[in-house]
Amino acid sequence: MLSLSQLVGEHSDLSTADGEWLTALVREWHLLADTSFSDLLLWVPGRDDNTFWAIAQIRPNTGPTALEDDVVGEQIVYDPEHPVTTAYLSHEIVETTEHALASGNPVGVWAVPIMQGERCIGVVERHTNQMGIRAPGELEDTYLEVASVLTDMLWHGAFPVEPPSIVAVSPKVGDGLIRTDENGVVTYASPNAVSAYRRLGLVGDLVGENVSAITLELGGEPTEQSKSPKDAFGRRTREVTIDQPQASLRLRTIPLIADGAPVGSLMLCVDTTALRERERQLVTKDATIREIHHRVKNNLQTVAALLRLQSRRMAAPEAKAALKEAVSRVQSIAVVHEILSQSYDETVRFDAVADQLLAMVGDMAATSGTVRSIREGSFGLVPADAATSLALALTELCQNAVEHGLVASSGVVVVRPSRHGEKLVLEVSNDGRPLPDGFTLGETKSLGLSIVKTLVDDLGGSFTLENNPNGKGTTARIKVRLKS
Repeated sequence: MLSLSQLVGEHSDLSTADGEWLTALVREWHLLADTSFSDLLLWVPGRDDNTFWAIAQIRPNTGPTALEDDVVGEQIVYDPEHPVTTAYLSHEIVETTEHALASGNPVGVWAVPIMQGERCIGVVERHTNQMGIRAPGELEDTYLEVASVLTDMLWHGAFPVEPPSIVAVSPKVGDGLIRTDENGVVTYASPNAVSAYRRLGLVGDLVGENVSAITLELGGEPTEQSKSPKDAFGRRTREVTIDQPQASLRLRTIPLIADGAPVGSLMLCVDTTALRERERQLVTKDATIREIHHRVKNNLQTVAALLRLQSRRMAAPEAKAALKEAVSRVQSIAVVHEILSQSYDETVRFDAVADQLLAMVGDMAATSGTVRSIREGSFGLVPADAATSLALALTELCQNAVEHGLVASSGVVVVRPSRHGEKLVLEVSNDGRPLPDGFTLGETKSLGLSIVKTLVDDLGGSFTLENNPNGKGTTARIKVRLKS
């Protein structure tokens, strides 16, 4: 799917700066759609001034749609009487005098030219379902009055505002709306906005009060804020979070300008008390999980130490070797839990795990000579639920390469991970002995290779072991798909 900037470049001769302005507009035009109860369409001029392309569309959250179909990609071609064409050529807002019918409902249409100095770079078309207009009241009247101001700002290049809203946290029109005059005195506050301030401790009414003074009286200290450069009137858009022990409130203030003069502000607010509480619970939960991983790691290291002590008391070489392998397996799992205990993420930067395992396997498996373990490439991020299996498999393959490929003598073990999206290919090669004649992976009695095959099967992957083309050593290859 093409981005808005790509659509502008594909259908129009507008500059990159114009495309960035239109992209910023689309990020913020939900304010106009919701306050005007209207569907919005963004049209840009084609390379022929007699054609226009629809490149973006939004529906209101505050009322019914006036456009049942998605019209992005449609054209207006050589239609001089179309409101979009008229607005583009005249540089004036065009409003239909008679309501057109859409899906059987009367629809009011406005075409607003987007001016950049003396140039018109596009047209926003407003479609309002007249049958869906809510019963007139103070809230609806305030919404429409704000929409009128935002339309004027859009026309004169003062909208969109910067910085843009943050999708995840910024309040929307329906969350709570406060309208102030140029002195910061509240002229209207929606019921949701009043309720949010009540939670902060407001006893009286908001209307008629200076909202900044009221917020400070309630002990509201902003914990974070974003500011844009000041506009021509010395005002700026700002967004803050007000945190109190009993409540939390997110506020966004947008200066309003009409006919080139400031006419107050639009303030959007949302009660974020429940969200703050959930965030605190998540932080506590994450800290608990990290502590669990830390304790599991400590317990595994204790188990490994006990096995190591036991191996020293064993006289039989086979028993010593078996306990040594068990220690290696336990420690490989401990390494994963150590990495997980240091991160809040549900993924593991597996390169750090692999490097620790390579150093550990070389120390434990080489009884004579010198084994160099090399990693070429990156594992990337591995889901936590797959990290333990992958760590165990890597440990077994490296240990098998040292003990059977290099026969506990000097040599090189090379680990080559390659990642392509969710697909991981892992190769473990050595320069020692080739596989014995007649070797079949499915019939092997090696516990280590059986463990690897079982782990890879559990991950839904494939495992192969074959001689290197040059006849020296072997290469084990694992292919798995790691789900995000």
